[in-house]
Amino acid sequence: MYPDWNHPMPVPRRDVGPMKAIESPEYVMERNSRRAAEKPRGGSHYNSQRRSSNRDEFDGPHQFLEPPSPRTRAAQEKELPQLPTNLDAAEQDSILHRVNDRLSRCAYDFVAKYQFRVPLEQDKRPIKVPSDREWTEWVYLLKRLATTRRIPARFLYNGQIKQLITVLENSLEMRHAAKHQSRPVKDDRNVLQLISAGTQVAKILKDASAMLFLDNLYIHTEKTIHERQTRRIRVRFADA
Repeated sequence: MYPDWNHPMPVPRRDVGPMKAIESPEYVMERNSRRAAEKPRGGSHYNSQRRSSNRDEFDGPHQFLEPPSPRTRAAQEKELPQLPTNLDAAEQDSILHRVNDRLSRCAYDFVAKYQFRVPLEQDKRPIKVPSDREWTEWVYLLKRLATTRRIPARFLYNGQIKQLITVLENSLEMRHAAKHQSRPVKDDRNVLQLISAGTQVAKILKDASAMLFLDNLYIHTEKTIHERQTRRIRVRFADA
């Protein structure tokens, strides 16, 4: 506070800065409180808009949409059209089982290639071959690896972590259809859609051999469907 400029070692002028006022603790607290009060209240407003976890949003402000006209309802409520079905139940089962087995192998190779941890379960034997787990179990394992961020994005096609979850869920119907043989026969488009869903799984996992297998199966199935459609049309015209 009182520098002695006659000191034998005077402080250089360039190192002497402006003296800062000493702030009392009361002043510091008052200043911080004032700054906090002057901040925008965007965060507080957002929090006030958050919905309580036990509140149903349908109990709050809502609206009803204009009902469709009687003509539109009549058209919608007609008997549903029959989509073409050219594959019998046995053929569909064979196709879906082949997709299921190839996807199980694809998942097994992916997990083994990158040495992901596979939790041991007391009621199940350790995995030695792809068939030791059903496709639904492989899907669960891959989804858990993805949601817990154990799969680096570079391991997937275009780093599509979120898309992996979607295509895995789309492929679950394929396993359900292959397992429950008492189900109604699927239409041709649905069978092709299930094969395509499996192809997308193999694509995101970057398994070229699995993609080729499933793509060839899709082409063969589509060709079979087309040939039978053509044959039925010819028979129909011949009978007419």
